[in-house]
Amino acid sequence: MNITDEKNLVELIGMEFYAYHGCFKEEQIIGNRFTVNFSVETEMERPGITDTLSDALNYQELYNMIKEEIEKTSKLLENVALRILERAHRDFPTIKWAQVSISKLNPPIGGKVEASRVVMSRSYKKES
Repeated sequence: MNITDEKNLVELIGMEFYAYHGCFKEEQIIGNRFTVNFSVETEMERPGITDTLSDALNYQELYNMIKEEIEKTSKLLENVALRILERAHRDFPTIKWAQVSISKLNPPIGGKVEASRVVMSRSYKKES
């Protein structure tokens, strides 16, 4: 296996939030439940060797950033996903790639649907 094919991921899976996203006024008043999954590719060799949190991506800080962004009301989940990806890039410069999926549980779309979901990802190049 070529080393360039390897991907070192940190993932936060199944985060649950109550938020006020939606195009309908009622959604922005009543709110709904959302689940979020977030995966990032980051440097893991150094923290793997040193076993030191300061060398690693801090999961608590990552979670807090996602929570802050999900709590800002938007009409579209695409807007929330893009904000999370852009902030992750700003706040955590060791991230090389990130993917977020956001699911709205029981969306009001006129029929029985478990969830609607958006999935968005970005690759980040090192700035020279």
